[in-house]
Amino acid sequence: MQDRVTYEYAVIRLVPKVEREEFINIGVMIFSKPKRYIGIKYKIDEKKVKAFSEDLDIDTITSYLKAWEDVCEGAPKGGSIGEFDMASRFRWLTASRSTIIQSSKTHIGMCTNPAEVLQDLYEYYVL
Repeated sequence: MQDRVTYEYAVIRLVPKVEREEFINIGVMIFSKPKRYIGIKYKIDEKKVKAFSEDLDIDTITSYLKAWEDVCEGAPKGGSIGEFDMASRFRWLTASRSTIIQSSKTHIGMCTNPAEVLQDLYEYYVL
């Protein structure tokens, strides 16, 4: 049996009208320093988003999330933030912001396989 290690995660939220503070869970990010793992998974439910606000451009939201994915993966398209180490990228992505895409506070747990936990969290919070 593998040893359990710590991980941190945050839920990605779409806040269609920031001033109303209502949100829709659209994704999850996870980071485990001991496993050297960082991951992100998201899905935009267009019908649900349009129920909150017809004014939102789904393509723009998708491009913002793709940028988050690039930073998370450390891809060249992630720019200078994407060059940070995993922990710094995760901290940057989970930093408090007042835009239409935000993250929850960071939560912690223990696991043996962070990729499996990412999938479980995604199914629980998003699907």
